[in-house]
Amino acid sequence: MTDLPLIVEPNTLEAALGADDLLIIDLSKADNYRKLHIPGAVHLDFPAIVAINKPVMGLLPDAATLERVFSAAGIGSDTRVVAYDDEGGGKAARLLWTLECAGHRHMSLLNGGIHAWANEGHPYDNKPVTPVPAKFTVTQDGGPVATTAYIQEHLEDDGTCLLDTRSPDEFNGIKKFSERGGHIPGAINFNWTNTMDQQHNLRLKPDDELRDLLANLGVTPEKETITYCQTHHRSSHTYIVLKHLGFNRVKGYPGAWSDWGNNPDLPVE
Repeated sequence: MTDLPLIVEPNTLEAALGADDLLIIDLSKADNYRKLHIPGAVHLDFPAIVAINKPVMGLLPDAATLERVFSAAGIGSDTRVVAYDDEGGGKAARLLWTLECAGHRHMSLLNGGIHAWANEGHPYDNKPVTPVPAKFTVTQDGGPVATTAYIQEHLEDDGTCLLDTRSPDEFNGIKKFSERGGHIPGAINFNWTNTMDQQHNLRLKPDDELRDLLANLGVTPEKETITYCQTHHRSSHTYIVLKHLGFNRVKGYPGAWSDWGNNPDLPVE
């Protein structure tokens, strides 16, 4: 099997292009995919990998839906998936988190996405790629998922860290996209874009710098960290970053603030 790290650099991916077990998934806007994509990359519409139960958005689809979507995209049980997008990795990371929830383990995020790939002279194409269907079977893994009930049970747990990756205005309730503004009691705010080097094609900042940023907020590997945003889109990126940094006890909250902030029975700060 093609051996790639969780965060893969463009040079490393270019050297692996054409491997039989490698599938590159592009979650960019469809227009951007038509203009420019990595050779062989299959386009996948982001809405296909999330479920909606209004007003709650960003839920995890059921097993039958995931099997249908992933099989049609060409993802099999032994496929090495490399995902990227045109926004810094949020959509691509959500795909990887969803794959992990479905029991898949062979996956990577392209550091910097299409920005790093295109701006640094790597080959590209503009011809659409028709996926070769595969057989994907979901083997449920609840490990990556934090449910509302699970979070409620751990609100007073010093060993659990709630990491809110929305903007400060969302965190403080100045800007709201749910019935209520604010954040889950005890949560720490860490805007997901804080992980990115804006001057380096949206790549992640150096590992040591990221660890220091998180440690200064009290986010350390010995704690269980639960990431959330408005719909677990942005926070999926932070989830993958934490895994890359060696945080082994990480969960993501599907539905996220669209769930918590629209439920009047749940506490809010």
